Amino acid sequence: MFQLFFLLQADTATQLAVQSTTAKEKGVSLIELLQLGGWIMIPLAALFLITIFVFFERYLSIRKASTTEGNFMNIIRDHIVNGNVTAARSFAKNTNNPVARIIDKGIQRIGKPIENIERSMESVGKLEIFNLERNLSILSLAAGIAPLLGFLGTIIGMFQLFYSLATGGDFTIQTMANGIYTKVITSATGLIVGLLAYVAHNFLTTQVDKTAYKMEAASAEFLDILQEPTR
Repeated sequence: MFQLFFLLQADTATQLAVQSTTAKEKGVSLIELLQLGGWIMIPLAALFLITIFVFFERYLSIRKASTTEGNFMNIIRDHIVNGNVTAARSFAKNTNNPVARIIDKGIQRIGKPIENIERSMESVGKLEIFNLERNLSILSLAAGIAPLLGFLGTIIGMFQLFYSLATGGDFTIQTMANGIYTKVITSATGLIVGLLAYVAHNFLTTQVDKTAYKMEAASAEFLDILQEPTR
């Protein structure tokens, strides 16, 4: 009877110990899990922060640049058709966006051949697009480097794994755990960071293209306005 009681007690204690161990394993935080990836996680974390910073900085800049007043070109047309070039120039100069700067350059060239006006506006447009695309190459670079760093972490993890097996000679989960953690965590993190950078780069490139289309449409409309007779 007493032996059965002690066996039940021992079995209960074992179950509690297993449950406690499982709870501790489930309680590993994300930061602790990422730390198991080793030193390769430091450059991956830096790439992640750079990607987030560049994305939001460029997104806000491009969004601001693409915002124009709905009646901007109508006001420019009224001033030019009425022969009030000075008012049109002042209105365009006081509006802070790429479309207004292109139109301002065109207004400055009024009186010269249409071809010269168009070339001047195209030059300003190229400069504005260059400013909008600034730092987008960083996202492209991060999209390429992050998976490579993850692959490097995989190589390091495999090296740790085989080194532990070769020196210890003990083929257990504990022996292989460190190498496997480094391999899996760095590979996954590298792919995730690279994917985020790739998506961010393509999204921002699309927004730049939309802004460039608005600039081209405004330039074409301005050239049409110059062909209209003054009142």
